[in-house]
Amino acid sequence: MIIAVDGPAASGKGTIGAALAAHYGLPHLDTGLLYRAVGEAVAAWIDDPQIEAIATRAAQALDLDALDGEKLIGADAGVRASRIAVFPGVRQALFDAQREFALKPEGAVLDGRDIGTVIAPEADAKLFIVADAQIRTERRARQLEARGATVDRARMLRDITARDARDAAAPHGGFRPADDAVLLDTSNLDIEAAIKAAIAVVEAAIARKAASRT
Repeated sequence: MIIAVDGPAASGKGTIGAALAAHYGLPHLDTGLLYRAVGEAVAAWIDDPQIEAIATRAAQALDLDALDGEKLIGADAGVRASRIAVFPGVRQALFDAQREFALKPEGAVLDGRDIGTVIAPEADAKLFIVADAQIRTERRARQLEARGATVDRARMLRDITARDARDAAAPHGGFRPADDAVLLDTSNLDIEAAIKAAIAVVEAAIARKAASRT
């Protein structure tokens, strides 16, 4: 079983993806970490005229087993990720890695921005997680502050809003709900309620698939 969980930054898709993976006993990949890791690897060259080639080589050399989510959660890492994510070479290299993960024999849960539309359009269950930008900003700020970081909320809101715009305008066009995705708005849901709602979506998808076989 493949479960695709998409949505914008700080919508809760990572938390939901991890919870679904634990609930169903499936491996989980936060695909945003791949782009953040590449962005971090090329941080010193982010404004270099040759950044596309530099980032493409970094993506091709990326080791999924070496990803460290704790080091890649900052707002700056997210901004760099969105900047290098538009490069075709980067997307192709990371597509191959994500696709391989999605096709694990036991199934997988992947969360990101184009899982249900580009990476695994055949996914058995697809969720598109949304939340108000101000609420997403507050969630991310609290997450970072819990790790001891100092957060400029006004700047973070600007970064999140700008990233939404970049993602929506990206030439690959994958950042949108798949036609068969279920939209889940977590703006007014706590973690437990959001996870419960996501499990209900997956259970409904499983039931539909079972019914189609009879």
